Amino acid sequence: MLRLQGITKVFGGLIALEEVSFSVEDGTITGIIGPNGAGKTTLFNIVSGIYPQNSGNVYLGGKNISRFAPEKLARLGLVRTFQNVELFGQMTVLENVMVGLHTKSKSGILSCAFKLPGHIREEKYIRERGLQWLEFTGMVELAEVKAENLPFGKGRLLEIARALALEPRMILMDEPAAGLNSHETIGLAALIRRIRESGVTVVLVEHDMDLVMDVCDAIVVLNLGRKLAEGTPREIQENTAVITAYLGEG
Repeated sequence: MLRLQGITKVFGGLIALEEVSFSVEDGTITGIIGPNGAGKTTLFNIVSGIYPQNSGNVYLGGKNISRFAPEKLARLGLVRTFQNVELFGQMTVLENVMVGLHTKSKSGILSCAFKLPGHIREEKYIRERGLQWLEFTGMVELAEVKAENLPFGKGRLLEIARALALEPRMILMDEPAAGLNSHETIGLAALIRRIRESGVTVVLVEHDMDLVMDVCDAIVVLNLGRKLAEGTPREIQENTAVITAYLGEG
């Protein structure tokens, strides 16, 4: 589904990523972990079209998507969430998800301005689909609440629901458990599994090792901009180089 080949990114004189290569299998949950400053979010920013890499290529389903703009990647089925929750605070929960359905909208300015029948049908469809995604993420009862009034954990779920509304092939989640309590993290783990079961491949950057080891099929470890290890959760737990990177010598 996703293949990274020799990704290198340099900021000024700082090498953030150096020759990083790995693949993500279709229909799996893959975790990307590593100490702070390992280059995890930079890697996500390259894959999602926010940063251009200095060298290397990114492939989605065999198609070279290197340097594609985020909106083009969204149309190809690659979406993401962010470390910091990014919502439209003055819009309702449902309206936020409806924004995620923009790729399904075909109505032009005149159709919207004059509320032509085609626009009305389209708006009804988008609203119904938005409610379905809120149902999927367990938030349908909050549909008419303003996004700015949501507790932090619900804001996380809303951002995921909005990304899923694009009906992606792959979703990148950047620290989805950050700021969540233990109960919310358990619910997040169940949601990530449901997303995978719905046919969406999941890649997540995460510091919560309990969550990573619980839900991931495969794990890639970065350290100081390089790939340190790759394998199953058990293999990563037993890898001495990974243990040293996290805990230090001895």
